Amino acid sequence: MSTTTLPGSTVATLTVTTPSDREVQITRIFDASRPMVFDCWTIPELLKGWLHGPDGWRLAVCEIDLRVGGATRYVWQHRDGRSMGMSGAYREIVRPARIVATELFDEDWTGGETVGTVVFTEQSGKTLLTQTVLYASQAARDGALGTGMTRGMAESHAKLDAYLASLQDAAKGAA
Repeated sequence: MSTTTLPGSTVATLTVTTPSDREVQITRIFDASRPMVFDCWTIPELLKGWLHGPDGWRLAVCEIDLRVGGATRYVWQHRDGRSMGMSGAYREIVRPARIVATELFDEDWTGGETVGTVVFTEQSGKTLLTQTVLYASQAARDGALGTGMTRGMAESHAKLDAYLASLQDAAKGAA
């Protein structure tokens, strides 16, 4: 197993490991409650607040049918007109602890369908997020890692960290 630690924004670093020849596992701690982090992962309006790509990309379409067998659809748009889409289906949902879902990009750069498992663990008012992606083959996993996807995930998680802080500030202001 290899481990790479990428810098995070405020709470923690993003840690990337390869626990098997077909998996990538990402962990990060967020300074927010488990239900809040789970909601930011599963409610379209909240996902649009943070799940962007690299600079110039925005999540334009976010459709979620949050039930076992329910479908997901994400489409990111770049300011230059390019788009990137991904679809999937939920296999398991345990609110607010665990999500298992398939993913397949429209232009398949990951070597086929992947299975993603996201576990949300409460730790003294913070949330440890553990995301494991299972690829169709070792070559597919290595190809995905070669794209710089983990740096993009680190950027997205930093955006989620800031977004969670803004939601908490708004909630304090409304109280």
